[in-house]
Amino acid sequence: MGDDQFKLPPGFRFDPTDEELVVHFLQRKAALLPFHPDVIPDLHLYPYDPWELNGKALSEGKQWYFYSRRAQNRVTNNGYWKTLGIEEPIFSSSSSNPTKKVGMKKYLTFFVGEAPNSGIKTNWTMHEYRLSSSASDCASSSTTTTTSRSSKRRGQSNTVRIQWIRSV
Repeated sequence: MGDDQFKLPPGFRFDPTDEELVVHFLQRKAALLPFHPDVIPDLHLYPYDPWELNGKALSEGKQWYFYSRRAQNRVTNNGYWKTLGIEEPIFSSSSSNPTKKVGMKKYLTFFVGEAPNSGIKTNWTMHEYRLSSSASDCASSSTTTTTSRSSKRRGQSNTVRIQWIRSV
């Protein structure tokens, strides 16, 4: 599932900022609104180890982008994703309200082995995004998350994943 599958025009480059991922993709996904280009596929993440994701998501350089439903269990076939305890706010850059928080970004890393305390830390990292409560005006009961990953293991580099959940 590479760029060709999405029938993108020649020269198309997908390199969104954190704000763009949250505002232009995540908010619209949580609100069930259409967006163009609709290039980020849905993927059930946790049956896959990070190195198995190539070809299942929109790939742009060393980053992969996809939506996945939010899950409490972050265990894969050969390991697990562990939070690093770091969260950063994502702010709007709009001139009308440049200090408006639109989302949060959490960092995770992948460990090979059994959760929660054993395992070998890898170079795979994930950035998980979620909407802030003020950012989900049009989807007031939504929580949305996005994730990105990087790896130097097995020849892979970065992966970005967008996770989302719609609660009623």
